[in-house]
Amino acid sequence: MKQVVVISGKGGTGKTTVTSVFATLTECVIADCDVDAPNLHILLKPEIKEVIPFKGLKKAKIVEEKCERCGLCMDLCRFDAIYVEDTFKVDVSRCEGCGFCYRACPSEAIEMVSEERGKIFISKTAYGDFVHALLEPGEENSGLLVSEVKKTAKKVAEENGVDLILIDGAPGIGCPVIASLSNVNVAVIVTEPTLSGISDMERILQLTRHFRIESFVVINKYDLNIEMSKRIEEFCKHEGIDVIGRIPFYEDIPMMIANLQIPIKEEIVEVWKNLEVMI
Repeated sequence: MKQVVVISGKGGTGKTTVTSVFATLTECVIADCDVDAPNLHILLKPEIKEVIPFKGLKKAKIVEEKCERCGLCMDLCRFDAIYVEDTFKVDVSRCEGCGFCYRACPSEAIEMVSEERGKIFISKTAYGDFVHALLEPGEENSGLLVSEVKKTAKKVAEENGVDLILIDGAPGIGCPVIASLSNVNVAVIVTEPTLSGISDMERILQLTRHFRIESFVVINKYDLNIEMSKRIEEFCKHEGIDVIGRIPFYEDIPMMIANLQIPIKEEIVEVWKNLEVMI
């Protein structure tokens, strides 16, 4: 089984748009690993078949029957996560799960519990099975949720005899991106001809090199700045990275996406054909 991840060093380069077109061109299980702000489902229009609760970081919970209302927990909490109404309570959006209050409570009235922090969805689309997720606002452990999404996608692929998992990776270079890259065979890096685009492409390439992942570059909206596009190509040539596609700027793509249409453009299809040969 092969795993191909489409990533970018920053948001807004067209990563998800490219992934959506790829999904229409091959038999695969699709996974959206951008769990903090997922949007691939907007274009794929999935029919949800199963919902799996995601339990994240353990957080404090006050057992009212044991609480002696001494206020020590509130005094010690540096995150201001404990407050008083009728009784002492924990604001889970502020709690960092450090466990200081749990260890300090003289009456052992605080428990550390893992509650639902998000959801994983197994869905059907017109293009195949789709695994996606949503982390609750302000919650951490997005890297762990990404790993669970990938694990679920692999299970779905094995159950259905599908040999390819297509992953829409999280943007940036942080923990969710590292989780997106784990155990993948190929990374497709979508960049744009801007200074920030070049800088972020270099950072993500350092990451894929570290994990020894075969990487390819796609320049989106290359014709908006030909000089910058040439700089990207020169950098890739120097680093031994193949540029497998140059996608021009299309004025109608934003309107197509706004109308929930996947923008199947010839140049993006050509990128997939070039990639297929290499994987």
